[in-house]
Amino acid sequence: MKNLYGVILGPLVTEKTSAMKAEANKIAFRVVRDANKVAIKSAVESMFGVKVTDVNTQVNRGKPKRVGRSYGRRQNWKKAVVTLSGDADLDVFHSFDIPDAPEVSPEDGE
Repeated sequence: MKNLYGVILGPLVTEKTSAMKAEANKIAFRVVRDANKVAIKSAVESMFGVKVTDVNTQVNRGKPKRVGRSYGRRQNWKKAVVTLSGDADLDVFHSFDIPDAPEVSPEDGE
């Protein structure tokens, strides 16, 4: 991997990954399929500035789908579950600040 910012495609947010974050300080990411554990670890550490202790990867096979009479498959994709050190905290959605976003209060109605 030459570009570490091209390794991580995005966070996986499900009920199971939210529970993993609360219980064991683990974050799940969707990564490119040819990424290895070393590249994933260095990408997370450089992008978010946290200490990573462990990386587990899993290749999920694409599900068979059909449209009308045509059969096909979705692409295979890779998931990485990253374990953060005990004192590290990472909120993947609030780590990117938008400086010019207007604040909306619930009293505005719309």
